[in-house]
Amino acid sequence: MKVVLFCGGSGMRLRGYSDDVPKPMVQIGTRPIMWHLMKYYAHFGHKDFILCLGYKGNCIKDYFLHYDESVSNNFVWSKGGKNVELLNRDMDDWTITFVETGANANIGQRLKAIEPYVQGEEMFLANYGDGLSDVPLPTMLDTFRKSNAIASLLLVQPTSSFDIVDAGPEGMVREIRPITRTDIWINGGFFAMRNDIFRHILPGEELVREPFQRLIDKQALLAHKYNGFWQCMDTFKDKQHLEELNQGSAPWKVWNCAANSSVDCNCPPLEQRKEQQIVVSAHV
Repeated sequence: MKVVLFCGGSGMRLRGYSDDVPKPMVQIGTRPIMWHLMKYYAHFGHKDFILCLGYKGNCIKDYFLHYDESVSNNFVWSKGGKNVELLNRDMDDWTITFVETGANANIGQRLKAIEPYVQGEEMFLANYGDGLSDVPLPTMLDTFRKSNAIASLLLVQPTSSFDIVDAGPEGMVREIRPITRTDIWINGGFFAMRNDIFRHILPGEELVREPFQRLIDKQALLAHKYNGFWQCMDTFKDKQHLEELNQGSAPWKVWNCAANSSVDCNCPPLEQRKEQQIVVSAHV
């Protein structure tokens, strides 16, 4: 199943980290956040990626065209550096299509721009490209397949430290509680869509505004609630938190469960993870 990643954001609230690179290229540890996200999808067998480029898209192209696997893999160095033998590989079975979708385009416009590259696909996945989760993807997709919905989105509870304040008509406060202890759910940025979605997007429209409202009116938008790990990277504080997690448990690294049989990651059997030869192509 193809995975569409929206990679055109400038990350205005991450100034200082994203001045020279687009937001999805801001690093968590030694790799950009979009690499972590792609590893997540590849773990579940989805290794055919379409990157919707925008702000400084050349940085993303250069990163993959000059990809250094030794950064995140063990290797044997010999003969004064003439021989480097990788002991494991990251992405030799990935396919990545790079598509320029406009420097100032919104998500709806970026999605419409890649429509030709998902023609013939009954379903495809999409992601904002700036958040990580350990949501069991096969479960989410199985529910979506069994529905008549045109699109499905992941709902998560906000990780913000803001408080919800309930005040009476005269302004007297009745209750204060953390937003994390409410029944408020937000869009987590993980999507599954059927090809019919393109018929509901008009020129210039933002995906989750008019198009999704049309789906709501048709009862064709499915929500998948998940109260496990999810963290976006909107601010410097979010980046710090992900960096700290990366030094420890890093819950989104579901691909590590293969080395730890005690971890339940809801992985499909190995034989079901379709192997593909890497083909890197650019469409400008």
